[in-house]
Amino acid sequence: MICFVSINASAQTFDEYFEDATLRLDYIFAGNSKKQSIYLEGMKKQDRWAGRKSRLSEKFLNGNGQVTVKDHASQQIIYITTFSTLFQEWLLQEEANKIDKAFETSYNIPFPKNEIDVTVTLTDNHHAVTAEMTHTVNPKDILIREIGANGIPFHYVWKGQQTTGNQQWADSNEPRNGKGRNYIATEYNPFENVNITDCIDLAIVAEGYTQEQMGKFYHDCQRATDALFEREPFKSLKNRFNVVAVASPSQKSGPTVPHKGVWNSTAAGTHYDTFYSDRYLMSQEMHRIYDILSGVPFEHIIVLVNSDTYGGGGIYNQVTVSTSNHPTFKEVFVHEFGHGYGGLADEYAYDDQTSEWYPADTEPWEPNITTLKDFNSKWADLMPKKQPIPTPLDPKVPDFKTIDKNDKKAMEILNKCTQVVGVFEGAGYQSKGCYRPAQECRMKINEVEDFCPVCTRAIQRITDFYTAK
Repeated sequence: MICFVSINASAQTFDEYFEDATLRLDYIFAGNSKKQSIYLEGMKKQDRWAGRKSRLSEKFLNGNGQVTVKDHASQQIIYITTFSTLFQEWLLQEEANKIDKAFETSYNIPFPKNEIDVTVTLTDNHHAVTAEMTHTVNPKDILIREIGANGIPFHYVWKGQQTTGNQQWADSNEPRNGKGRNYIATEYNPFENVNITDCIDLAIVAEGYTQEQMGKFYHDCQRATDALFEREPFKSLKNRFNVVAVASPSQKSGPTVPHKGVWNSTAAGTHYDTFYSDRYLMSQEMHRIYDILSGVPFEHIIVLVNSDTYGGGGIYNQVTVSTSNHPTFKEVFVHEFGHGYGGLADEYAYDDQTSEWYPADTEPWEPNITTLKDFNSKWADLMPKKQPIPTPLDPKVPDFKTIDKNDKKAMEILNKCTQVVGVFEGAGYQSKGCYRPAQECRMKINEVEDFCPVCTRAIQRITDFYTAK
């Protein structure tokens, strides 16, 4: 069972240590598979704090890294956030054995009233610390750059709880036209009726949309929002989220595609061929993405890419990337958001996978996979009585690779199997030694509609954690 982990038993209120403002910390993570280092690149201050204001010294998931904030005078832990990074994924690639590389990353923490000590820690897939750096932050430091609105329009696609009237688009400053929807420009505070304190703030960044294509971007944001809240558990959690569309223009339409020799100047710097995988679409320019979001309250970042080619990626508490025009857009977007928001692992496997992502002597931190090292901490309480471990595949479930989607009976059987909890071997890219909770799930294949009960509970729990009062 996943539970909240408190690093410091002493409770404290947000106002005791923090202002209603954000301290943005920009870092560089660098190194190779043998040695990694952490460098502070800069600090920025922004009005308003969009994150949680309770359970500040607790964490829900370990991730592959952690930012720990201590009050400098008392050394009491006053804030924690956890994350994973593209850098740490790269460390498991063959290239990391041959060359040093550097990756950008940024983290927001509440702005302190007094001096703090910030410790950034990276861990490997054995949960061992591989790099750590501590620095002291004086909130009166004159080199903390104050930032605000950057001129990029942003519009609320969805406002969560405690808003007035019907849910609707909130226009910040300019008219636009969008496919399939009439937009009415108004002049008013873009934060009117937006509850950033009690809701989880999702920011969708435009990538590969020219200025002339922003109507399409707004329409695609609505499609993404509809897809997210279409199925459980997000359907029931809808009023706990805000969704804001950030209309960052690109010079050219579409992302960079290196294997086709296409190099476009785009807002967020995404490209296919990440780690030389043609469908892995990500950005290594996290500082640029945070710059785009200057003046926008946010907790989780979604980069929506104007492309009809399959691709995307999701990294826990760093970024979710998805294309907007592929036929499987809805399925892929929700799957990748499961990574970026819920910390859920991929439940599929490769027979020829060479890297061991999840060693047998370590229980993964992701809530939806297990090596059986500590299975009782996962979904043992959701298992049916006498369910065998490992659980054999149900031969009545059709093969998703060959299923006829027009065969309603076969599709019904396929979707029902997502709700049967077991311990099925093959997950986390490994065909052996790593196990998933359902025969099929949204975190495994696009052909099914639902998350399994284990993933559903994990999403519910992390949402409860972020929105706790």
